[in-house]
Amino acid sequence: MGFNVSLSGINAANSDLSVTANNVANVNTVGFKQSRSEFADLFSATSYGLSRNQVGSGVRVSQVAQQFIQGNNEQTGRGLDLAISGEGFFTLNMNGQRVYSRAGNFGTDPEGYVTNPQGARLQVFAPSADGTKFDSGRLVDLRLLTTDSPPKQTTNVQVAFTLPANAKPPTVNPFDPADSNSYSQSSGGITVFDSLGVSHTQVSYFVKTANANEWTVHNYVDGQAVGTPTTLTFNGSGALTNPANGKIPLGTFAPGTGAGQLNMTLDITGSTQYGEKFALRNTHQDGYAAGKLNEITVSETGVVYARYSNGDDKALGQVALTNFNNPQGLEQKGNNVWVETFDSGTPRTGAPDSSNLGKIQAGALEHSTVDLTEQLVNMIVAQRNFQANAQMITTQDQITQTVINIR
Repeated sequence: MGFNVSLSGINAANSDLSVTANNVANVNTVGFKQSRSEFADLFSATSYGLSRNQVGSGVRVSQVAQQFIQGNNEQTGRGLDLAISGEGFFTLNMNGQRVYSRAGNFGTDPEGYVTNPQGARLQVFAPSADGTKFDSGRLVDLRLLTTDSPPKQTTNVQVAFTLPANAKPPTVNPFDPADSNSYSQSSGGITVFDSLGVSHTQVSYFVKTANANEWTVHNYVDGQAVGTPTTLTFNGSGALTNPANGKIPLGTFAPGTGAGQLNMTLDITGSTQYGEKFALRNTHQDGYAAGKLNEITVSETGVVYARYSNGDDKALGQVALTNFNNPQGLEQKGNNVWVETFDSGTPRTGAPDSSNLGKIQAGALEHSTVDLTEQLVNMIVAQRNFQANAQMITTQDQITQTVINIR
């Protein structure tokens, strides 16, 4: 009986050494979670009717428990390296099977899909058409766009200015954009875009009238008049009173590039008449030319953006994180991935930084949670346990030999 007890101790110590060796071997594995051996004592019968003086039957490894603690996130500077700060797992599609991982060392395959080194595709919530919302009920493979960003036609031009209150009417009449003596001020050239992304120049010319607090604005695109001259009026405090909504229709303009007609509105809301000098405070228009892909960025909430040279940002999806009631119940499948089991509970998938899910840190990786010093100490302890149980077998062998030799 004593031999079996000591043998169970040797087996338990050997298992402990194996767990420690696996931890040490994975000290540099991205997203690795260290494990520990947990032991339970053995009895040869049930507890019913046992004598309180009964000696146990040894030890066994009750489980090898994974330790799901946060590892250190270290910056790598690589855009597709992702780390989770907090709870949750990346959700991956491996040949149709849903798997989970803490390792965020992602890359792209020949088709542009974002994958881990083994080819499992990163799952994201699909974006809406305008990229402002995400369908939390539909997971798709994240695929990076490699095409150019299409141009957007200008529909709204915003100009905020201050006209001089002491201005005099021009000395030349009628208005002629080629003669600076026929107008008081101009907005300068504002670049606008047609439906093909070709740029055009829009200019507003301001002519002071003989009436107090009254101006006329003439609008041109590429030297061609658009819309009709519009009267601007200001009150005694310098605030714009006409047009009441601050918007001036510019009519249509045929670009002559094969693009569709430009139909724009000039928004001068907030413009004023103060002081003695003209000031152009702000200009903005909502169009842009075609753009080249500059970079892929990921926000803390997991939104993946394609950023283009024309300033356009396109949301490609939102990284889906998954958590479990009992992460220790997950089954390790190697290659830094886990699969759900009955013990882990039902997976709960959601957006980063929501519920109890962590944030995404882009350009970083979560390192292994293995503390090498701790593991070396565990190795020494397990070795001593192995030696002690082996010595116990030697001692029992000597006792047995002595009994056999009794005559």
